Amino acid sequence: MRTNLQNLGRVSAWSAFVLCVLLPARAHNGPPFPIIENQKVGPCVVSLWTHPDVGTGTFFVLVDPLPGGKIPDDLKIGIGVQPESGRLHEVVYTAARDDTRGQIEYKTLAEFDRDEFWRIRLVLQSSQGSGEALSRVEATPPGFGRWDLLLYLLPFLAVAFLWLRGITRTRRRRNKKLQVA
Repeated sequence: MRTNLQNLGRVSAWSAFVLCVLLPARAHNGPPFPIIENQKVGPCVVSLWTHPDVGTGTFFVLVDPLPGGKIPDDLKIGIGVQPESGRLHEVVYTAARDDTRGQIEYKTLAEFDRDEFWRIRLVLQSSQGSGEALSRVEATPPGFGRWDLLLYLLPFLAVAFLWLRGITRTRRRRNKKLQVA
């Protein structure tokens, strides 16, 4: 019994290792990542972080004042998204202010209909000035894409394998007992 558990542990460890090696690494599976960092845009220094899933992507704009200045009270931020192929017109999403973490942050959700590269345009407007910054990002399917089914099916396949293995061993033992008797 103990060797069966050891063998099962080895098989599980190797299976996990092989899956980790085969799964594609994409930046959006996990926390948001920066596409613009500490760039002066209009009257502020901004960083734009994103989590660009096909369907609904999330954008976070972290805003800091310029040295010796302050963030304008009337600051409005928009995020423009457009496929690089030009097949759709640019859509600008207005970001909402969120002061919950002790830093001024703006957040918005944007729609991505396909897995492709998108132009991102960050627009700041206030009475103290306005500005734009450009970047690009690849919208990718949430999860692991085509590997999802295999990943979620693995536990069931493992249980089925162990169940079939147990049945065949039981039948072999029963056949050996019948042959001896």
